[in-house]
Amino acid sequence: MSRIAFTTFAILTKPYGNSEVQEFDDLTPPTFEQAENSAGFVARAKEAAEQGHLTNFERDWGQWGRFEVPRFYTGGRTGDTDSRASTLSLWQDLESVSAFVYAGLHRSTLSRRHEWFLKPEWPTYAAWWVADDEVPTWSDACSRLEHLHDHGSSPVSFTFRQPFAADGTPTQLRRPAERRAARS
Repeated sequence: MSRIAFTTFAILTKPYGNSEVQEFDDLTPPTFEQAENSAGFVARAKEAAEQGHLTNFERDWGQWGRFEVPRFYTGGRTGDTDSRASTLSLWQDLESVSAFVYAGLHRSTLSRRHEWFLKPEWPTYAAWWVADDEVPTWSDACSRLEHLHDHGSSPVSFTFRQPFAADGTPTQLRRPAERRAARS
């Protein structure tokens, strides 16, 4: 069996704490909560323990590894200058993460991304298959985003538009009705 590793990456127009991006920051906790309650959700990168007001770069992420960012990020790394938004999560299948991304609070937040983020010249997300006992690291996430940028969708790293099955063959996302029929 395999699971889907999924990462997102964007650069805010202003660093965290700036009023221009505060609404996005305020929407982050309920969006994470919605993800965690979504069908097919397995886990997401969280700090190993409550660590106060440390930046992501300073926190202990436990099994998710040291926090890293892809080469596209050239911004700050301190509490006053950090302007990147990134996530790393595990899902049972590609359809589950796609259903979360394009529904509910995440969808409405995604539709407003132009208010808070720079226009990307890089992939804003990447998906890849991992073994059931594997936990992807932030380093893995960065290399998968960079690979997707440099080589396009492939079994190494792919998008919803050009997905690959766990065996490396091109595939298509099943529509919601097809997913329901497969479960019955």
